Amino acid sequence: MSAPLLVVEDRRSLGEMLAETLRTEGYEVELVLRGDTAVQRLREGGPYLAVLTDLKLPGMDGLAVLHTARTVDPLLPVFLITGYATVETAVTALKQGARDYFPKPLDMERVLEGLRAACEPRRTLLEVPPTGEGLPELVGTAPAFVGAVTALRRVAPTDAAVLLLGASGSGKELFARALHQLSRRRNGPCVAFNCAAVPESLVESELFGHERGAFTGANTRHIGRFEQAHAGTLFLDEVGEVPLSTQAKLLRALEEHHITRLGGEGEIVVDVRVVAASNRNLEEAVIGGSFRRDLFHRLNVFPIQLPALIERREDIPALTLHLLTRAGARHGVPVPALRPAAMGALVLAPWPGNVRELANLLERVVILAEGRAVGVAELGLDPAECREGLTEGAARRLAVRLAGGDTGELAAFLGVSVAQL
Repeated sequence: MSAPLLVVEDRRSLGEMLAETLRTEGYEVELVLRGDTAVQRLREGGPYLAVLTDLKLPGMDGLAVLHTARTVDPLLPVFLITGYATVETAVTALKQGARDYFPKPLDMERVLEGLRAACEPRRTLLEVPPTGEGLPELVGTAPAFVGAVTALRRVAPTDAAVLLLGASGSGKELFARALHQLSRRRNGPCVAFNCAAVPESLVESELFGHERGAFTGANTRHIGRFEQAHAGTLFLDEVGEVPLSTQAKLLRALEEHHITRLGGEGEIVVDVRVVAASNRNLEEAVIGGSFRRDLFHRLNVFPIQLPALIERREDIPALTLHLLTRAGARHGVPVPALRPAAMGALVLAPWPGNVRELANLLERVVILAEGRAVGVAELGLDPAECREGLTEGAARRLAVRLAGGDTGELAAFLGVSVAQL
């Protein structure tokens, strides 16, 4: 998706000079000369890649433009330019969510550096829909991730069993629900069951249900997950944890499309598409004897490997913007702006918990920030762990680009020199 920069400058000559310079750098530019016009464009147009606005404007001032931009799109980067530079005005603008503040006469190298750092994750986020149209949670353009999404879209319209493989927190349940949305069963139920979340003795009852009196404590009939998912999709998370004693019955249900409740006599027909997931190596489990070979082959009709977050570090900026928005909406609080050094540090972190860990951290940030801009120190990341990310050349270069003019702040946090970055 191509989105323009919105440049707001009442001096036409300066505005046209800015627009021409930015177009030379490859940006699409929309120039307006009044603050109230900019506010109207923000409310009725967009999306924009970023906003570069003068502080003193006819109609409405730059702070009003900033406020409108933050209201309409909390993730839209806004830069203020002014010949009336005061510390008080700069602090006010930054507290209200401005990305940076450029005094006149403009240092165009600094302006371009700031825009590059802010626009890279913004552009990636805006480009996501063509990759996962209709799948708003599947954010990313890294080749390994796009490959997984492409495989998902190809298999979704079929009824083939799908096995999602990947580390914990890499998004297996999101993929399962996206697959259901894209399938012919989308109007049916999508039922999820974590096979590791209940005691082994209850897995069979949870999957197939039980009749009253089937065992001690079975005081009422219980409808199992297979019946709940009839005419829809059943997502079996951590399928490698299903006890061997239950695996034979699971295989029979998959092959014959009927089940029997515990304590029951009649067979019940179930029309269910099964999507399984595991963070264990099931082939090793088969060799070790803890997982049935025939069940593995029945589930492994169409495997999809989900990459770990550090295998798609280039997606972290866009994911961060997406997760900040989601957390702000969930808690009904303003979405804070991340300072450039903070975004650079996020790219370098190790993320053993993958996207889930990143989402949890950003949720805490949103709650604690109360809408204020967040610097690298407020993220709570371990500098030593982030320093290890510097050994990856692509990660280091991405972090420096994102940090932009705050490279010194990022270096100080990491405990290295700017030259090392």
